[in-house]
Amino acid sequence: MSDGPDRTPFTDGYVVPIAGLMALLFALMAGLTAQRALSGDPADAVLPIGFAVGALAALRLRQRYAAASADPDGDAPDDESA
Repeated sequence: MSDGPDRTPFTDGYVVPIAGLMALLFALMAGLTAQRALSGDPADAVLPIGFAVGALAALRLRQRYAAASADPDGDAPDDESA
């Protein structure tokens, strides 16, 4: 009944697909609110821009987690150094 290091956590395979779905959802919401932002007050542009930033953040999270889970040894090159 020991929790050995050879066991993977239950959530190990779910982060990448859920982050991808969240990115898609944020991008969809940004697109749906863009018309109101373009035709209305400039302050209305904050909502679609916020959704776009959320989509990019979710994509970045998905990308980083996919790279980390693909190379369990940690020998992957750091993309921020390039």
